[in-house]
Amino acid sequence: SDLELNLSSNDIHKNHKTGHMKAVCFLRPTEINAGLLVKELTRPRFAEYHIYFSGIITSGLLRLIAENDEHELVKTVQEFYSDYLPINQDLITFNCRNTVAMTVSAGTSWARDHAHLYERNRQGVEAILLSLKKQPTSIRYQGSSALAQQMARDVHERIVSDQIFHFRKQTGSKGCLLLILDRADDPVTPLLSQWTYQAMVHELLGLNNNRVVLRGAPNVTKELEEVVLSPTNDEFFRMNQHSNFGELGEAIQKLLKDYQAQTQRSNASNLNTIEDMQNFMEKFPELRSQSHNVSKHVAIMGELARLVDACSLMDVSQFEQELACADDQSIHTRELMDKLGSMHVKIPDKLRLSLLYALRYEHSANLHRVKSEMRKGGVPDDMIDLLDTILKYAGSRVRGPGLYGVGRKDIMSKMTKSFMTSVQGVSNVYAQHNPVLIDTLQSISKGKLKQDSHPYIIGKGGVDEIPSEVIVFMAG
Repeated sequence: SDLELNLSSNDIHKNHKTGHMKAVCFLRPTEINAGLLVKELTRPRFAEYHIYFSGIITSGLLRLIAENDEHELVKTVQEFYSDYLPINQDLITFNCRNTVAMTVSAGTSWARDHAHLYERNRQGVEAILLSLKKQPTSIRYQGSSALAQQMARDVHERIVSDQIFHFRKQTGSKGCLLLILDRADDPVTPLLSQWTYQAMVHELLGLNNNRVVLRGAPNVTKELEEVVLSPTNDEFFRMNQHSNFGELGEAIQKLLKDYQAQTQRSNASNLNTIEDMQNFMEKFPELRSQSHNVSKHVAIMGELARLVDACSLMDVSQFEQELACADDQSIHTRELMDKLGSMHVKIPDKLRLSLLYALRYEHSANLHRVKSEMRKGGVPDDMIDLLDTILKYAGSRVRGPGLYGVGRKDIMSKMTKSFMTSVQGVSNVYAQHNPVLIDTLQSISKGKLKQDSHPYIIGKGGVDEIPSEVIVFMAG
């Protein structure tokens, strides 16, 4: 987000309190931030300024800052490429909101209304390449997306025109592929209920900047109202962030038993010698930290279990998976009407089920009836309007062919998967669906991703050019 500098008169009068201090500014290289920085330098509050930009700063903005540094207080200006928020070691986000309009308007005269958001995404992609020190040997994009095509072309032009992107290729590497995709190609995956630890917390409780707010949840103590959940400083979370709900329950049980056993060994009644007391005091900080960690995960698990039960998520999720993986309109219509009329299904879940149904049966369903039943079920009108929005954003005329299978090869592949499932059975009915991205990456690993569906900006393709690394950017 853009830098916020409060230059009120009260702050200026208090300058004597901060005049001896040095200021470190870490900000995005935008015109708004440069303007705010110029304001600050015009009436400075600090003795020195050390400025770090999260991406490439243009020469024009750099000149503007230099010309307004009349007191010569700026001592450092550096580019520190981190214009994104890391979630996991293999996942980052730009924290951009309201990107649906950017996707829909791409390639039209309305695109300029969302140019600032597009630039934010493009700069983020460039920052990823710079921070990883990767120069893609090939760039591909989703052929059905005007947004992905424009992004791929613009990033390529920037790489060619600026030598800062020209990193030496690693010995033995087969190159790096930058793949630009569009969220509209697979609108189903984000609509499905998730059943792994990190994803459930994000979906049901909210996981923002590695923080979870439990305030208001029953039986949660004051010290657990806001907790940090990060794989970098929480070993249990790192080991179990991708565990499913059942595995998670067993892991937390084991964590609790291990903690109980450790506290019994360190019980004050067992302190018979000076050495025992010294060992206890050495381990005491670790025990306190472990106590908080155990309490945190027990509290989160308890709240997740309560919400799963209160929202009938087991039942809802099973129907979501059926809508995503199977084609049976009569049965699905009947079940959707039951869910829309049920008092046990929450309003957001009624919306998600209706969106999944609309995407699956876009051309054959009576969506007027669905909207009517949604309204009777308590879904507000602004949510009902989202049925038309999602079809405009990611309907069959817009998205690529991989979602439900189109074309002879796709149909045969889907039939094979369906046959194998019916013969072998499904081990987990809540995780039947495979995102389109998995099929795309598997095709890349075999050198079989078609050029007509994912054209090249640079590169040739084929089995001889299977990349060692793939950087995927999902726009929208």
